[in-house]
Amino acid sequence: MAASVQMSDTRPSKRPKVRSRAPRRRWALLILLIPLLVFAYSWWTYPSDRTPEGAYLRVVSAVNRGAAAAFFAYTEEAAQHACFSIRDYRKQTLLVAEEHYPTEELAVLKERYAPFAAAKDGADVFALMVEREGWLAQLRRDVSGVKAVEEEGPRASVITSKGTRYAFRKRPNGIWGMTAFTPTLVDEKERAARDLEQVEKAAKDFARVASESKDTPPGAAP
Repeated sequence: MAASVQMSDTRPSKRPKVRSRAPRRRWALLILLIPLLVFAYSWWTYPSDRTPEGAYLRVVSAVNRGAAAAFFAYTEEAAQHACFSIRDYRKQTLLVAEEHYPTEELAVLKERYAPFAAAKDGADVFALMVEREGWLAQLRRDVSGVKAVEEEGPRASVITSKGTRYAFRKRPNGIWGMTAFTPTLVDEKERAARDLEQVEKAAKDFARVASESKDTPPGAAP
């Protein structure tokens, strides 16, 4: 009898194919890199703020974001100095009033000047003025793309696609600053200086009256 020989099946067993995760990872990485590449390209091609166009576009960006303090850096030198002076005058005014003014009169001054006196810096004062004067809403209506730039020495004009013309002046550090806000800010600075003088005079009167009241015995004829 012929012996039966049992042959073992030597064929390789079929295994499920495992898809490589590398392509997925590459796509995920590419998706993450796209915003960074776009930002890098925008930064590389964005005009410098040492040009009128670049300064204007940064104002537009801040306006669109509703960030008034963000375009304080793109106002001219006189406007920036005025904002710091407004804060200092208002702070000094309240210090004088707090020492000599009666409670009711002091409360009135605090309501008017406290936000400006408490401002951290000129940018915060500028933001308060932008809100008070309604400049942000006005700019949102007027700003648009740059059509042309006219530059002559330290002065320049940016003409927008809407036909609006914005004047700029070069600051000592080379950055261009918009001049539209300067007249109002300088006027406010001068008003703050006059208010301080008036409060100082009134404070002397209040102090004199208080001193006389202390020196007058109770029941004595004035």
